[in-house]
Amino acid sequence: METRIKERACPVGSAIDAFGGKWKPDIIHHLRQSPKRFNELRRLIPKVTQRMLTQQLRELERDGLVNREQFMEIPPKVVYSLSELGLSLVPVFDVLEEWGARNIKKIERARTRYDSSLKGRA
Repeated sequence: METRIKERACPVGSAIDAFGGKWKPDIIHHLRQSPKRFNELRRLIPKVTQRMLTQQLRELERDGLVNREQFMEIPPKVVYSLSELGLSLVPVFDVLEEWGARNIKKIERARTRYDSSLKGRA
């Protein structure tokens, strides 16, 4: 398995490598509320495919942000939760959530303006 964390000039990039991606923020958001089983996460994030959710959970586990606990039962039960390192991200996500809520309309307007300007360039 290749190493994804690369040396960077800015530590922010290294941090974003660990929790960035299309579905990782959503996974972390739901796990910060309480541990979840795989199918609970699938229901909470309906647009993610089973394969992608598995991949994202494995990457989060590999980076030490998520714990995977398997119970030897029939049927087998697996529960995902944030690790201590993952829990240390909660305040960061709180700030990002506030920033997003405060700025989403500005971002949407900027995107609309930009997309409209592209039509004139073609």
